[in-house]
Formats: sequence, C-alpha cells, structure tokens
Amino acid sequence: MGILVTRPEESGQVLTEMLNREGIAAIHAPFIKIVAGEQINQLPQKLQQLNAGDCVICVSQYAVYYAEQTLKNTGFSWRTDLSYIAVGRKTAMLLTAATQQPVHYPFAQENSEGVLALPLLQECQQKNILILRGQQGRELLPEQLAQQGANVEMVACYHRELQQLDEKELMLFSRAGIDTIVVTSGEILRYLLDFIPKSEHNWLLNCKLVVISDRIAQLAITAGWQEDKVILTEKADNASLLKAILSFYPHSRDK
Repeated sequence: MGILVTRPEESGQVLTEMLNREGIAAIHAPFIKIVAGEQINQLPQKLQQLNAGDCVICVSQYAVYYAEQTLKNTGFSWRTDLSYIAVGRKTAMLLTAATQQPVHYPFAQENSEGVLALPLLQECQQKNILILRGQQGRELLPEQLAQQGANVEMVACYHRELQQLDEKELMLFSRAGIDTIVVTSGEILRYLLDFIPKSEHNWLLNCKLVVISDRIAQLAITAGWQEDKVILTEKADNASLLKAILSFYPHSRDK
C-alpha cells in the first residue's frame, strides 16, 4: 500500500513528507514541471496600462511567483491603486506579501466560480481586468467577465512541461503497491491515462484518486474511475489533501 503524489514542485515534495510523517508510504513523482510562460515579459507593460481601480486576478501561486520575479528583474513594482484578487487562500497570502496590498479571495469556494461570485466583480462593466494564469488555463473567468462587460486581458505567466518517464519507470508504480494517487490538475490526469502502459490500466483505474476540484473529479469519472474511488478535497492546499487522505487511509496513528 502506498500513495503516489503527482503534485509538482516543492508543494508535492512537502505533501509527500507530511504523509511520511503520518506513517504513510508516499512517493513523489511530479510528471509536470512548471516553467516561466512565453508572455511573462509583457506583464510590466500590461500592469502600467491599467487604470486606477482596475483589477488583477491571480489564479495560482505559480502566477504570483513568476509575476513577482519578472517585476523585480525589470525594475517594476506592483501598483498600489489596483484591486487584487486571488483564487485561493494560499495564493492570496503570497499575493498580499508581494503587493503589500489587501487581496480579495473566495474563502468558501476557492475556484473560478467562487471568484466570479465576489462582490467586487458584480459590477465590472467597462472595468479593465488583467488575469495572471498559466498557459491553457480554464476559460470560465475570462469568458464570464467579458460577458459582464469587462475588458479582459490575460498574461500566461507560466506553463507546464511534461516530464517523460520511460515505460519501465511508470510500470514500477503498480509493482510498488501504489493504491492511491494524488492528482491536482487535469493535465496530470491525462498524463496518467496517456503514458501509463495499457497493460497497467486495470491497476490505474482501481486506484483511489484524491483530487482538488469538481472538474478533475468529473474528468476522472468520465475516463473510467468509479465515483466512490474519486475523493474530492475541501480545498486545494496540502492541509486539505492530508486531511482527506487521513480520513480513509490507514496510517501509524491508527495503530
């Protein structure tokens, strides 16, 4: 028995260590690497073009990280006359530290739907809204905000690169007794389906999936997982992932 943590970068390694401390065997195998996006150098100019009172929305911690690095490297800083919005609590904390400004976020529903329900965005007609996100991000935010009359621009601050593993490495996960997989993006789910050898798909579809959004859960069910094998966390942070896993997974504190 063991857990495969596919969450990329430091966050995935931290979650793996948290699980290990609970006595749960966990392996960190990030199939995706986060790198700077092709549009990131446009950020300083896009920020300067906004009017006072306009909005900047950061969809993830990676967006904040790469935006902050770019502004520092180019001698620019975050403006103090804009409204800042983050999709989740952790992203809001990072954005607050970077901008030194108040940051709004939907604490009850940390996703795009929650952002759209924020009072700040209920009257956004003729407002300029700059969305900082990853390449190939969800289109819900820009589409809905544009329909409400906002002038929406986006900067792809980062993108995800697949880390190719050979077939033997991928087959090792089933041999190692992995029975639960943490999946934090649709891209990672697609990677599992596309690159795990077909001979191992019976094992793959019998694994429990711990996912961070309804969207990923629905993608998994559509791909063939039974609904009772897809565990949805309350939020997208590591604490919520750990809580969800401890609710069903045997660990040392049970003994």
